[in-house]
Amino acid sequence: MAVTIRDVLHTYRNAHAGYERIIGIGTAPQLARNAVALLVWIDQGHDDLMSHLPALTPDAVVHLTNEAGAVIDSLHLGTLVPPPTPLISALSHDGVGIDPGTFAYNQELIVRTLADFLEGVGNLVFDDRLYRLFNRHQTGLLGRYQELEEPYVSPLPVTVPEDCRSMFITFSRGQPVERDEIFDYFRHKWGDCIVRVLMEKTTGGMPPMYGRIIFKRPAFVSLVLNGEEHVYIFIRDREIWLRKYIPRPNNG
Repeated sequence: MAVTIRDVLHTYRNAHAGYERIIGIGTAPQLARNAVALLVWIDQGHDDLMSHLPALTPDAVVHLTNEAGAVIDSLHLGTLVPPPTPLISALSHDGVGIDPGTFAYNQELIVRTLADFLEGVGNLVFDDRLYRLFNRHQTGLLGRYQELEEPYVSPLPVTVPEDCRSMFITFSRGQPVERDEIFDYFRHKWGDCIVRVLMEKTTGGMPPMYGRIIFKRPAFVSLVLNGEEHVYIFIRDREIWLRKYIPRPNNG
């Protein structure tokens, strides 16, 4: 029997409830989605974390979200010491705890799993309209509804416009970074995740002041920003600022 959209919504109902709690404390939607994706991955199908989340106090939700956000940031910042996750550890897998090295030594696996979730089943998990229909169906207020009975099909890979998976980067004056160094920075952590890096064309031997990273998937941009408008990384102790790429309007 084919898995329906209603089946998927039922499976991830605690994840959606957790998402609503995280959004309810004023968290940026991008960070909320990333945090839920990470917590679902940590649960590994046990649903320990997600089943606890709806009943947590607001302060505990803030703390849990901050822990998850710090872990996601660490996936691209390359911190030597993984961030502490005492609350996540206490709530997951019967409180056995999480080996801190799990995040440090599995960056590529985690990032690709989170990207798959965000671009796949996450489209249902974070859809408030679908869950309103689902809840009405579950309480008997809505009879058989065709949209919920449609078979769920995992999204096929599609070519997303480059503008939607790009980041604008700027360098400090006199501290340029080579194109290959940017490639290597992310490739070392996330594997084959970048299509290309474009740099400002300059004259007279002047170093570039800005550039553009084109990632293979839009979820990579979301995971780098993690709810912030601007973030920074260091390559050879040189600070590089990144933000979502916004194309110039075509006035022609």
